[in-house]
Amino acid sequence: MLASHWIQRPDSSDTLALTEGSATLALSGAGAGAGGGTTAEGVAPDRVEGTLLRFGPGVNADTVRRIGAAPPVAPARRRTWRRHALPALVLLAVVALLLWHRSAPSLGVEDVTVSTASPSPGCDETVDITGTVTTNGRPGELTYRWVRSDGTSSKVLHEDLASNQKRSRLHLLWTFQGDGRYEARAELHLLSPVRRTVSTELTYSCP
Repeated sequence: MLASHWIQRPDSSDTLALTEGSATLALSGAGAGAGGGTTAEGVAPDRVEGTLLRFGPGVNADTVRRIGAAPPVAPARRRTWRRHALPALVLLAVVALLLWHRSAPSLGVEDVTVSTASPSPGCDETVDITGTVTTNGRPGELTYRWVRSDGTSSKVLHEDLASNQKRSRLHLLWTFQGDGRYEARAELHLLSPVRRTVSTELTYSCP
């Protein structure tokens, strides 16, 4: 234990000042080098700062050396943050895009019509019947089927619509043959995204 008073030796060239808890040894003369000097009890101080020797309770020399040898933490953290920043931004962009597509309105049908340029076909004539589907411009798929009044129908057909494509034209080619007169009817059955049925009338005549 260090005393709580200070002691001055008769030799005026050396002065020892001790304070309670920790001590400061002020040296003057030839013995006050950067690496010389011990405590009054012969214990080497923890470190030397010029002519001041500091010792007493606190961090010892081994701890100071370990702390001084530890790698800097802040640069390592910065490097780790930079390494993970780009993948994190890419992931956030993908999630935002998926959420936007999910929250955006889906394909909607606003109107469906069927028409033909030849409502009165003649002998052995092929008629182009056109179904026009007007949408809200969202991408998606139309499914539909053509049904004819002669008892035949097509299989389920599919039409892909791109973004901002607000109109789709669906075609049915119907060929008439033979003599006589026939009242024909062509129906467009829209199956998805909504169910709707529209039709057009034709009159075939071949004397």
